[in-house]
Amino acid sequence: MKKLIARVAARIPAKIAAKIGGTIAAVIAVTILATLRSAEAQSSEEAVWVQIEAHPSLTVAEDRARRYAAEMPDVNGFWLGGSWYAIALGPYAPDDAQQVLRVYRAEGKIPRDSYITNTRVYDRQFYPVGANALGTGAAPAPQASEPAPVAQAPDPVPPQPVDETPAEARASERLLTAEDRRDLQRALAAGGYYNAGIDGAFGAGTRRSMGEWQRVNGFEVTGVLTSLQRTALMDQYNAPLTSVGMERHSDIRAGIAADMPMGAVSFSRYQSPFAHYDAATPDGIRMLLISQPGDAANLYGLYDILQTLEIVPLDGPRERGRAGFTIEGRNSRIVTHAEASLQDGEIKGFILVWPAGDDSRRARVLDAIKSSFTRLPGTLDPLMGAEQEQRIDLVSGLEVRKPSATGSGFFVDGQGTLVTSAATVSGCGRVTIDDDYEARVLASDSALGVAVLRPADRLAPMEVARLSDLLPRIQSEIAVAGFSFGGALGAPTLTFGTLSDTRGLRGEAELTRLALAAQPGDAGGPVFDAGGSVVGMLLPELGGAQQLPPDVRFAAKSEAIAAVLRQAGVGGLAGGSSQGVAPQDLMRLAEGMTVLVSCWD
Repeated sequence: MKKLIARVAARIPAKIAAKIGGTIAAVIAVTILATLRSAEAQSSEEAVWVQIEAHPSLTVAEDRARRYAAEMPDVNGFWLGGSWYAIALGPYAPDDAQQVLRVYRAEGKIPRDSYITNTRVYDRQFYPVGANALGTGAAPAPQASEPAPVAQAPDPVPPQPVDETPAEARASERLLTAEDRRDLQRALAAGGYYNAGIDGAFGAGTRRSMGEWQRVNGFEVTGVLTSLQRTALMDQYNAPLTSVGMERHSDIRAGIAADMPMGAVSFSRYQSPFAHYDAATPDGIRMLLISQPGDAANLYGLYDILQTLEIVPLDGPRERGRAGFTIEGRNSRIVTHAEASLQDGEIKGFILVWPAGDDSRRARVLDAIKSSFTRLPGTLDPLMGAEQEQRIDLVSGLEVRKPSATGSGFFVDGQGTLVTSAATVSGCGRVTIDDDYEARVLASDSALGVAVLRPADRLAPMEVARLSDLLPRIQSEIAVAGFSFGGALGAPTLTFGTLSDTRGLRGEAELTRLALAAQPGDAGGPVFDAGGSVVGMLLPELGGAQQLPPDVRFAAKSEAIAAVLRQAGVGGLAGGSSQGVAPQDLMRLAEGMTVLVSCWD
């Protein structure tokens, strides 16, 4: 390994090595990791490349390759066929290629539209001179019993295309259609060279942007693009589409045709209302076609359901109208665009799931899908895919978004203020009550383990806890209400036990000790006495090295909870009852005041 690291380090120019800092060290670490694993990748799985540029000029491609090689290792150049030459980094294992792509993009060392491709797209290597990175190797020595093979002449180097003179370029430019001219302006704008109107008129601004593009790409600066240069510009503009194999695809069953990234996705299954096209490359790009019969109510229901899915992050704009909707959600991992519209009793649309940090390619592909989307006759059968796996946390084969933690809570006033376990809501990006209502943490006592929540919208609880500071006798029966199974049952359950002690194990006056076989989801739930008064709140199980008997649990006393409420400016209801209540009445109280509390990242 030391020899291999030394070999990699030797390839780093001295001027870079002399400046090694945090950023350069990170890039070198990625490169060393990828180099260490590339040999294993070629023996266990197909090696891949990170293609960073392509040029119609061998001279330009060689110059660009040399410039990249001065800043980073593993730079290679290959003939793509015809008059095109590619510059690529590698070879790497697929996972390493993803890491190299992320790091170099983040550091601005390679273009944002760089992408991962496989060896099959490359032909002979032109840079470095004499290199054989494609791994063809040398032919084996002939056996004594076999005649030596006749030496073959090397394949001829493809001839360099002859470019136009400026006068010829102007003449060929006059043959362009109005749409061709607008396309060139769009391509220049996408590359950051042009920021005026897309009108197809080649004025002074367009000419300056053409000249700047020529300068950056190593051509003579004339302000008039030759036929080859126009092709090169459009290839750069269309590189995001080429990188994902964009092509026209018709899904007759779904009744939809569109340009789709068929090089990055492949059809998986139908599960109404979706046609699933799962990821076919390490990028993780996914696409779903939406197709179902319905009306406005079905459209609105679909809008609500999509926002519960794991593939549709919560952050991002939403828009819903009478006949359609669009949703864009993003997090640190993915960016998802979903849209659908209702026409003639048919709801059709699509969902595109794209890796985060690749916005330029995503935007180009998304525009192509939108502009080409075509409705064909028919929709998916609503029963299609009904035989597929069914789970409560799946919707048509898609994972429902799950909270990072769940617990229980209970209402303490008529406005919907509630108390819950502080551990349940610690570090949450978002807190919900019964999955439907947003709430914020009004106060928290981490020492006691109690948090006070206030809903964003005022609620009207069916029941409110009556906090009693009169504890029942030791060994008296108590009950805890809670969402033992994280809301799977849709209602709280009652778990019965006994009061073991009026203090904690170390004499804590604010705690009680219970003998109770509770579940983790019950934490934050109310502890009832026989009369239905709330005498405490169940705390989470103790962590740490000590393992207590399974039925030993602790609760925060009501008087301690009342003190936290007073500090938060909330007035809870006090009271108690010496008369017992029937189990069905206790269950009614529990259902009216106990809620599911969920923490979301």
